[in-house]
Amino acid sequence: MDVQRTGRLFGWLFIGTFVTSIPARLLFVSGLGASWSDMRFIPGDTSLSSLKLATFLEFGLIVTQIGTAVVLYPVVRRRFPTLGLSYVSARTMESVFAAIGIIAMMSVISLADSLASTDAASAAVTGNSLVDTYNWAFRWGPGVVAGIGNGLILGYMMYRSELVPRRMAMLGLIGGSLLVVSHVLIVCGAYKDGEPLSGLFTLPEAAWELSLGIYLMVRGFKPSP
Repeated sequence: MDVQRTGRLFGWLFIGTFVTSIPARLLFVSGLGASWSDMRFIPGDTSLSSLKLATFLEFGLIVTQIGTAVVLYPVVRRRFPTLGLSYVSARTMESVFAAIGIIAMMSVISLADSLASTDAASAAVTGNSLVDTYNWAFRWGPGVVAGIGNGLILGYMMYRSELVPRRMAMLGLIGGSLLVVSHVLIVCGAYKDGEPLSGLFTLPEAAWELSLGIYLMVRGFKPSP
C-alpha cells in the first residue's frame, strides 16, 4: 500500500467534508430565512432552491465522510484494530444523523411547496418541528459524534502513529474534547448553538480538521513505524 498516496486521498476527502457541510448549513439557514442561532420555519419566507441545493450538498457530505473512514481503516487497522473500527463506526453514525437532517429538511421543502392548500398556523408548527429535528441531528452528528470520532479517536491515532505532526494531532484531542463539552452545555441550556460561545468552543476542532485535510492533501501521511 502506498501510504503517502492514501494520505493524500484521505486529505482530499476530508476537505470535501468542509466543501459540502459548511455551504449546506449556510444554505439551510438562508433558505429558511432564519438566523444561525435561531433556525425556524416561517411560512412564505422559504427559498426552495436554496433548501434543495443544501440537501444535495449534505448528501455529498455523507459520501465524503464515509469515504474518509473507508480510506483510513486499512492504514490504521494493524496498530489500532479497535480504534480504527471505532472511527469507521463514528463516521457512519455521523452520516446517519446527516441523513436524518436531510429527510427532515426535505419534508420542510414538501411542506413549503404545499402551503397554498395548508393552514399557515398548522404549517408553521409542523415546519418548526421538522427544523428542530434537523437541528438536533446537527448537534448530535457534527456536535458530539464528530468530536469523538474526528477529534478524540482520529487525533489519538494520528498522535500515537505520528502519521502527521504530533502538535497538529494534539489540536484534535483538544478540539474534540471542547466540542463534546460544548454540546453538553447546549443541551443543559447554557447557550444556543450558533451563539459566539458555541463558535469559540468549535474553533479548535474546525482548525484541526482543516489543517489535517490541507496537510494531507499536500504531503500525505508521514512514514510511521
